[in-house]
Amino acid sequence: MNELPTNLYDAAGTRTLDEAVITGHGVDGYELMRRAGIEAYRVLCRRWPDAHRLVILCGSGNNGGDGYVVAGLAARDGKSVHAWALKPPRSDSARQALQDAEAAGVSIAATPGDAVARCDLVVDALLGTGLSRAPEGEAAAAIATINGIDAPVFALDIPSGLNADTGAARSAVVEATATSTFIGLKLGLLTGRGPEVAGTVHFHDLGVPRVVYDAVPPVATRIGGARVRAWLPRRRRCAHKGDHGHVVLVGGNDGMTGALAIASRAAARSGAGLVTAATRARNTLAVNRQQAEIMTAAVDDAGALETVLSGRDAFAIGPGLGRDAWAESLLARAATANLPCVVDADALNLLAGSGIRRDDWVLTPHPGEAARLLDTTTAAVADDRPGTVREIVRRYGGVCVLKGCGTLVGDHDTLYLCDAGNPGMGSGGMGDCLTGIIASLLGQGLSPVSAAASGAWLHATAADCEARANGTVGMLATDLLPWLRRLMEPADE
Repeated sequence: MNELPTNLYDAAGTRTLDEAVITGHGVDGYELMRRAGIEAYRVLCRRWPDAHRLVILCGSGNNGGDGYVVAGLAARDGKSVHAWALKPPRSDSARQALQDAEAAGVSIAATPGDAVARCDLVVDALLGTGLSRAPEGEAAAAIATINGIDAPVFALDIPSGLNADTGAARSAVVEATATSTFIGLKLGLLTGRGPEVAGTVHFHDLGVPRVVYDAVPPVATRIGGARVRAWLPRRRRCAHKGDHGHVVLVGGNDGMTGALAIASRAAARSGAGLVTAATRARNTLAVNRQQAEIMTAAVDDAGALETVLSGRDAFAIGPGLGRDAWAESLLARAATANLPCVVDADALNLLAGSGIRRDDWVLTPHPGEAARLLDTTTAAVADDRPGTVREIVRRYGGVCVLKGCGTLVGDHDTLYLCDAGNPGMGSGGMGDCLTGIIASLLGQGLSPVSAAASGAWLHATAADCEARANGTVGMLATDLLPWLRRLMEPADE
C-alpha cells in the first residue's frame, strides 16, 4: 500500500470536507471533480500504461462525474473509451463532466455491449460513497458484469457496493484491483471487506487546504510506527527487571496449555520484566518447559489467583482458560482485581451478558466473540464494525480491540485502525500472542487504549515482517516473536 494519511473519515465527513472547500475556498464543484478525474487518470496511466481499451461505468452521482472526466482524458489521449451509463447525471457538475467527455469524442451507451469482451481495463464510477443500502436491480447486475470481466478493475473513490463508513458489503460489491480515493480517506476502505475488494488504495487530497481538515474531526486514526514508538516506554541505562512490569497470564486449562505458553512468551518478548503463567497445578510444568524464563504459579482456586495477582502490574485472562467451573471462578475473582488487564478468548465468552464493567481493561474479541458479547450475530458485527466497538465499550467499559481485517481499537473517545497484517495471521495462537503483547504493554505503564493500539500494530507488523521473510502459508504465532523484539527496540536518537 502506498503512503496514506493518518486521519480517516466517514461519508458524511467527506461531504463536509467537499462542501467546506466549495463554499469557503473558491473551488467550484466541477473543478473539484476535474481534479479528482485528473489524479485518477494519472494513477491509471502509471499502473496500466498499456491499457488502451477502457470500459468506464458511470453512475448518476458525482462519482459518475469523476468517471466522465477520466473518460474524456483517456479519449483525448487516443485511447478507445466505452462509457457505460445506467442513468443520466443528476448534478450540474456531473452533467458538465458528461458534456466535456462527449466533446472529447466519448460515446455514451446504456449497456456495456461488446466492449467488455475486448477491454484492457474497467473503471468503476457507479455508486461512490453515497451508498445507503445494498445495490439492487440494474446496479447489482452491473456490478456482477464488472466482476465477470477478465480485466483489472480500477475503482474511483470506493468500490461500488462497499459501505464507506463500515467496510461492509452485504451483497454485490465491485472487486477492484486498485482504488483511487480523494480528499478524505474512507474508514470503510481499510476495515471489514474493504481491504479485500479495494485492492491497492491510492489517495490524493486534491489540494484541499490544511485549515479545512483542521475543522472536520476524523472518525478514526490509523495506527503507525511513529505513534507507537512515541507511546513505548524509554529504558534507562540503569533499569532492572522490576522497572519493566510483572505481568500475569491466566489460563491453560487441560489440553490448552499451548495458548497460555504463547501468550506468556509474547509478553516476555515484548518487554515485560517478569512474566508469570498462572494455571492448574498439574499444568504448570507443561507451560514452563516451553520457555524457561517464564515463571509459573498454581491456581487451583480463585483464592490462589488473588495471591498471585497481589503486587503485580497487569494481567491477562483467557488464553486456554476453558469454560468449566474452574474458569468461571477465576474470571469472577479476576474481574474484581485492582489491576489493568486484558480479557480474551474463553474469558470473553464467560463475560458475555454478565453486566460486569471496568474502565481499565482491554477486551479483544474476534467477530464471533463480539457477537456473543452483544447477543447478536457475526453478520451484524460485519455490517458495522465501528458500531460494534462503540457498543461493546458502552456495555462493558474499557477498551475494545475488534480483531479481523482492519482491526479496530476504541474506547469512549477514540477509534484507531490497524491496517497492517496479512492472511498468514489466520492460524491458531495468533490471538493469544496479541493478548500477551497488550498485557506486557499494560505492565510497562501504557494506558489501556495506548497498550491496545500499540499491541495491535506490533502484532500485525511483526506478522508482515515474517510474511516478507518466509511467506504467509504456514505462519505460526511463535514465528512473530523474534520480530517483536526488533520492533520494540527504540530507534536511535
